[in-house]
Amino acid sequence: MSGEQPHGEPAKGRLTELLENPVVGMAPWILFSLLVGPGRFELAVGLALACAVVLVVAGRVVHRGSSWKLLEIADVVFFAVLAVVGALASAGTLRWLETYAGELASITLAVIAFGSIAIGVPFTLQYAKEQVDPVYWNTPLFLRTNRVITAVWGLAFLVSAAAGAYGDLVLRDPDNAWTSWIIPILAIVAALKFTARYPEAVRERARAEE
Repeated sequence: MSGEQPHGEPAKGRLTELLENPVVGMAPWILFSLLVGPGRFELAVGLALACAVVLVVAGRVVHRGSSWKLLEIADVVFFAVLAVVGALASAGTLRWLETYAGELASITLAVIAFGSIAIGVPFTLQYAKEQVDPVYWNTPLFLRTNRVITAVWGLAFLVSAAAGAYGDLVLRDPDNAWTSWIIPILAIVAALKFTARYPEAVRERARAEE
């Protein structure tokens, strides 16, 4: 997903590099999915929305000229809508949100991931283009690498949604440690490791085939 720094360009600051990482764009969703639960909806959605806004502002201030990305727009819109719904919701609706909003967020992100692949613009591609020389942007290897990474993140969030649904619907325990935190965190960690290692593995394979 990443590539060599183009010749002649100064080294990027760590903050800029961080903001170019698609994992940062998923931070509000990950934060929300792990925090939300009975009695914690307002806290979870408030922190997720604040995180989304901070990332958007930081991206425009720190990395001037950076393109607007599908994921960061979805971050702000999704959590702003949830905040409004939560503020206006009845007690019954709020209880439903406290129980199932984590799964809703995970499913939404999975839809964004697989939907972006379906339309030919994997959401990681927008971040990867800011790290890689434009000469590689339309190469089959670069595009395939981003499709694979985006799909892995989609699967990670499907696993998270399935674990949460099992805890809520089968175990009847929204705060079950395994279904609310351990399994979702393991899925996210696996996707993080894959995102970090897969591009280099692809480059090594490509060099070996030359």
